[in-house]
Amino acid sequence: MTTGPRLELRQSQSLVMTPQLQQAIKLLQLSSNDLVQYVEAELETNPILERGEEGSSFQSPSTTDNIGDGSSSLDNPNTTQDQDFSKENAQSSIDQGIIIHENDSPLDADYRNEFDGDIAGPGGESHEAGASLSLSHIKSVNHNNSTSTPANLIENSLSDTPTLKDHLEEQMKLEVHDIKDRIIALHLIDLVDEAGYLIADLTKLAKDLGTNLSQVEKVLFKLQNFDPPGIFARSLSECLTLQLKDRNRFDPVIAKLLDNLSLLANQDVRGLKKICQVDDQELAEMVLEIRALDPKPGLRFSYEIVQPVIPDILMHQRQNGEWAIELNPETLPKVLVNESYYSEVSEILRSKKERDYISERFQSANWLVKCLHQRATTIMKVGREIIRQQDAFFRFGVSFLKPLVLRDIAMAIDMHESTISRVTNNKYISTPMGLFELKYFFTSSVGSTLGGGSHSAESVKHHIKTLTDDESPKKILSDDKIVEILKKQGIDIARRTVAKYREAMHIPSSVQRRRDKNRKI
Repeated sequence: MTTGPRLELRQSQSLVMTPQLQQAIKLLQLSSNDLVQYVEAELETNPILERGEEGSSFQSPSTTDNIGDGSSSLDNPNTTQDQDFSKENAQSSIDQGIIIHENDSPLDADYRNEFDGDIAGPGGESHEAGASLSLSHIKSVNHNNSTSTPANLIENSLSDTPTLKDHLEEQMKLEVHDIKDRIIALHLIDLVDEAGYLIADLTKLAKDLGTNLSQVEKVLFKLQNFDPPGIFARSLSECLTLQLKDRNRFDPVIAKLLDNLSLLANQDVRGLKKICQVDDQELAEMVLEIRALDPKPGLRFSYEIVQPVIPDILMHQRQNGEWAIELNPETLPKVLVNESYYSEVSEILRSKKERDYISERFQSANWLVKCLHQRATTIMKVGREIIRQQDAFFRFGVSFLKPLVLRDIAMAIDMHESTISRVTNNKYISTPMGLFELKYFFTSSVGSTLGGGSHSAESVKHHIKTLTDDESPKKILSDDKIVEILKKQGIDIARRTVAKYREAMHIPSSVQRRRDKNRKI
């Protein structure tokens, strides 16, 4: 057998993620807020794209699910959740069949651009926006929105609010005059966490600054008198002590109480009375005074801009009991491809580089509009199927939430599980039961002791919370007792699972619940 270089022709198959496919996948998993920011960036860089008219709206596929006779607890406003609903009745109503109606024209002009077959996305490297394209050939498109909304005004006002560090530095300029003390004070301010506590080893800090420990402690003592009271504390006990001193309420008796906060946390009334040498009334007054203090004084200067949750799907019930769902038009960016402008510019361009650039921008704009259309359609399909699968939950409450996994939805609408995962991530639906993330409806299953269908983990958690909320202070339920009660209700669950669900819902143990419900202080 001879060895040496030679040419061979081989045929193979491989999966390639094209740029347009990557963009479609990215848009699918974006939340509504992130999608708006993405489209805004595209509007700024692509002259072929333009905003839709203000009056235009997205006419989504209006889907109605006729389930059973249409009667439910939501038809009558006087009906309460305490009615005698059974899972058998709920399941029988589902099994009677579902009829789905869709509008003839689900999408309006915002997403209805004409395509000649499949539009190929911008392949390869994109041309630079500044490529020798004459500015006289491209008209200026103003995408800036100068309208000031209330949300913008709120964000601007929050950005001007002083931080904890700014607040402390302003006081330091007025109270600390010696240059060496100022250097120490600035280092101490930098070592204060957002709750207002000093996280530093004073001995090490003194060594690093080339000074002695007494000098650092002297500056710290001055800083501990700053506003807010309790700042620069090194422990919870010291934080509360500083606040009591500021109120002129610190004395040797309450000092003993602060030295034994662990007993207070465990509701050890007898131990506290013995240590502090007080009666029940005096102890109760001291505890009330401590509870009025702020254990984290620095947090009042911590501001976090909370993004409002806007539902992607709107759902309501009609008078006949059918479900009607539609996409929220406020979450759908309104963009159009300006084909007339593209034709006008294409006729006057002479350079190949210019023609390639404007052609690439046109294809990119068309592909973006097509991806937005596909994203809206996919969200609608997934949302409709979730509502069909979880019909009993929307009618009778969380105890009727059925186990559901991504595979169930994927098989029903003939899509891949990864697509369902992307669609349900950071997408919300507004329902008569409240606002829910689409992922909320996917829960694991818990077996049944009575045969038949299993129970969802979320409904089991609801049962556990109901039992602990309704328990008598004199008859606290242990985890074993909860298991026994749930098995009588047809839920086959282990004690360790009850403990796991209870801890996930931040429900204390039976011992702690007994103390909380029977506490005297």
